[in-house]
Amino acid sequence: MDSAVSWASPANPLTVSARRRAPRPAARLTIALLLLCSGLLATLMLPASVTSSVDPAPGLLTPTEQQRQISGLTRRHIGRHHYQPASIDDELSAQMYTQYLDALDPSRAYLLQSDIDYFNRYRSTLDDHLRRDDAGPAFEIFNVYRKRVAERTAAALRFLHEGFDFTVAEQLQIDRSDSPWAGSEPELDEYWRKRVKNDWLRLKLTDKADEDIRETLTERYNDLHKRIAELDSQDVFQLYMNSYLSSVEPHTSYLSPRASENFEIAMSLSFEGIGALLGTEGEYTIIREIIPGGPADMDNRLQPGDRIVAVSQGTEGDSQDVVGWRIDDVVDLIRGPKDSVVTLNVLPSASGLQGPAVDIALTRNEIQLEEQAAKSSILEVPDVDAEGKLTQLRIGVIDLPTFYLDFEAYSQNRPDYRSSTRDVRKLVNQLKREKIDGLIIDLRDNGGGSLAEATTLTGLFIDKGPVVQVKDNRDRVSVHEDLEPGVVWSGPMAVLVNRYSASASEIFAAALQDYGRALIVGEPTYGKGTVQNLIDLDNVSGQNQRMYGQIKLTMHQFFRIDGGSTQNRGVIPDIQFPTSDDPDEYGESALDNALPWTQIKPADFRSNEAYQQLLPKLVTQHQQRMQSDTEFGFLRDDIAEYQKHKDDQFISLLESERRAEMEQAEAKREQRKAKRKSSVAEIRHIPFGNMTAAEQPAAEPVADSSDDADGEDSDDNQSQVDVYLDEASRIVADVSLLKQQGRVLADRARVVDLLTAAEDSSSAAEDALISALEAKPASGLQPEG
Repeated sequence: MDSAVSWASPANPLTVSARRRAPRPAARLTIALLLLCSGLLATLMLPASVTSSVDPAPGLLTPTEQQRQISGLTRRHIGRHHYQPASIDDELSAQMYTQYLDALDPSRAYLLQSDIDYFNRYRSTLDDHLRRDDAGPAFEIFNVYRKRVAERTAAALRFLHEGFDFTVAEQLQIDRSDSPWAGSEPELDEYWRKRVKNDWLRLKLTDKADEDIRETLTERYNDLHKRIAELDSQDVFQLYMNSYLSSVEPHTSYLSPRASENFEIAMSLSFEGIGALLGTEGEYTIIREIIPGGPADMDNRLQPGDRIVAVSQGTEGDSQDVVGWRIDDVVDLIRGPKDSVVTLNVLPSASGLQGPAVDIALTRNEIQLEEQAAKSSILEVPDVDAEGKLTQLRIGVIDLPTFYLDFEAYSQNRPDYRSSTRDVRKLVNQLKREKIDGLIIDLRDNGGGSLAEATTLTGLFIDKGPVVQVKDNRDRVSVHEDLEPGVVWSGPMAVLVNRYSASASEIFAAALQDYGRALIVGEPTYGKGTVQNLIDLDNVSGQNQRMYGQIKLTMHQFFRIDGGSTQNRGVIPDIQFPTSDDPDEYGESALDNALPWTQIKPADFRSNEAYQQLLPKLVTQHQQRMQSDTEFGFLRDDIAEYQKHKDDQFISLLESERRAEMEQAEAKREQRKAKRKSSVAEIRHIPFGNMTAAEQPAAEPVADSSDDADGEDSDDNQSQVDVYLDEASRIVADVSLLKQQGRVLADRARVVDLLTAAEDSSSAAEDALISALEAKPASGLQPEG
C-alpha cells in the first residue's frame, strides 16, 4: 500500500491557494467534492417521464472499463485498511442512493417525483452493483438529471422575458432539501419562476438596469446548462464513488486524476492565488476558509460563508457569472499569476441570499510558509491588584495558524529548518524578556497539520509525558510522548479555540486541559479525531501515468491521554464564549456517518488541579464582564438575530420589504460604528512579531480602528474589535492576579503563624520567621520574568 500523505485535518482538496491543512474548515466537507462536480452515468433506458421537447445536446454517458478497475481497487482498500469499514449491504445501498441524489439535486429543483419513483429500484440494489464494480445505475440517474437541467434552464430563460411584478407579496422557499419532490412540471415551473424573480430582484437592489440584469441572468442560465452538459464520465464516476465512500465515513473520499492535481496544488507551499478554500452550497461556490497570510486574509473583507456570484479579471474586466459552475472551474477562474488582480462579486454571509452583492478586488500573491508562521503580540490589560490598586498587566499572545514543519529541510538535517515548535519557543522567550504576566496560544481557525508538531509543541508547556494516543484499525494503541524535560513557560496560560480549531489543534488543547496546564477558552472545537492517508491508485496498480486517481482513507483515530476521544465532541472549553455556530450545522457531529465518540484506557499522567480551583471565580468575573461589555452586547444581539432567522425557509420577493431590510442593516452598522468611536479601548494591542526583543520598535498608541488609513470608514466586522481575544486576555489577567492574591494571603497567614510561634523569643523561631519573609513564592502558576 502506497500512502503519499498523512492527512489529519478536515480538508477540501479543491482550493484556490495553498496550505498544508484543511477546512474551515464551515461546511459539510464532502459536498465540496460532490456537488456540481458531477458528470454521471447512463444506460440507454430512461424513465417514461423523460419525454420532453428539450433535448440535451450530448449523448448518454456510460461507465468505462477503467472505472470498473478503479472501483475494485477502492473497494478492496476500504475493506482492508479503513479504520472502521462498513459492510456492503442494503443499508449502505440506501445511504449511497440518498447521498447521490442529494449531491446531484440538493434543492430538489430539477428532478420530478416520477423520476424518483423510477430510480427507487436502486435504493436497495446499489450494493449489489458495487460488488460487481458496476456504476451503471449512477450514470442512468445522471442522464435523466442532465435532461431535467436542460428543461429547467429553458424555463428560466423564458421567465426572463415575461417580466416580474415586485409589488406582489410573494415568497421563495430557499431551503427545499427536506421538501417533497415536485409532482409535475407546472409545480416545478412555479418554483423556478420565483427563483428567477429573486435572482432579478437581488440584482435590482444593486441598482442595475433591467437590460443589464436580463443579460447577466441569461448568461448565468446558459452557463448552467452548458456546464452540466459538459460534465464527462470521469466527473460522474467521482460523484458516484464519493457517494459510496461518504456513506462509509465523511473524511474518506475518491479524487479523480483532475481532483488529485488540485489536491497537490493545495499541498504546495508556493502556489499563487488569493488564499481561500472553496466549497459548494446549492448552486453557489462558497468561501469555506480564509488561509492565514494570504491576500484574502490580509485584505480582511472576504469571509467564510460568503457566496461567489461572479468573477472578473482586474478591476475593469468583464464580469463572469459563476452561479451553477463546477467548483474546479471557479477555482481555475480565480487562480492567476502573482501581482495580478481578480475581482469577486460575493453575497456576504451576513446578508444571506437576499444580498446585496459586493465587489472585492484582491491582488494574487504567493503564499509561503513564512506568512503562515506563528506571530506574537502583547496586550496591556487594566485590572485591580491584590491591594485594590489599578495595575496594567502584560499578556503575551501567540497566533498559530497551523502546525507546520518544513519537512524537506528537516529530512535533510538542515539546522535552520522551520517548525511551529521552534518558532513558538523563540517567541515565548522573547515575550518573557518583555516581562509578560500571562500567555495566550490562539488556535482559532487552526485546522491542524503535523501530528509530530502537536506533540512537541505540547512539550514546551509540560515537563514530559504522554500527549496523545493513536489507535489503528487493528485496535493497536500507540502513545505519542514528550520526552524532553523542562518547560519554556510555567505561568498563567490560556488556549483560545473556536469551532474551526481541529485535529492537531484539538490534540494540543486537550493535552493541556488534561494536564491542567492551561485554561481552554472560546467555543467547542470541530471534533475531528481521525487521521487520513492518501493512497495513489496509479502506484498501487502499477500505472506509470496519471489515470486512476487517489483515495483519501481514514486509518487511525486520536484519543486524549484521559482516554476520551476528540472525535465528534471536540474539546469543550473550561470557559465557553457565546457563539452563533451551531454544532448541528458545522463540525464533525454535523457530518453524516461520522465515527462516534468513544474512549480507551487512560495513559499514565499526573494532572494539576490549580485552574479548577480558580474556575468558579474566573467564570463569575467573565459573566459579569459579558453583561456590561459593549462588544459582547453587539455579539449577543447578532446571535439573537441569527437564532431568530436561522430556520427561516422563505424569503420575501416584495421589493419594498427587501429594501427596508437593507436600510435597517445599514442603520445598525452605522450605529455600532458611532458607538465604537465614542468608546475608549481599555486593552492596548502592541504588535510584536518574530523579531528579537532588541529589534522591537517602541510601542505606539493603537490607532482608532473605526477609520482606515485613508480616513474612510472601515467595514463593521469582527476584525475591528476582537472581542474573544480581548476577553481571553482579561481571563488570563484574572488568573495572574488571583494567584498573586493567593500568594499574598498565604504569606500573611504564614507570617501570623510564625509571629505567634515566635513569642517564646527563641532563636529558632526568629530564624524561621526571617526565612519565611525572605522565601520566594511556591512554584506553580507563576508569572515568568
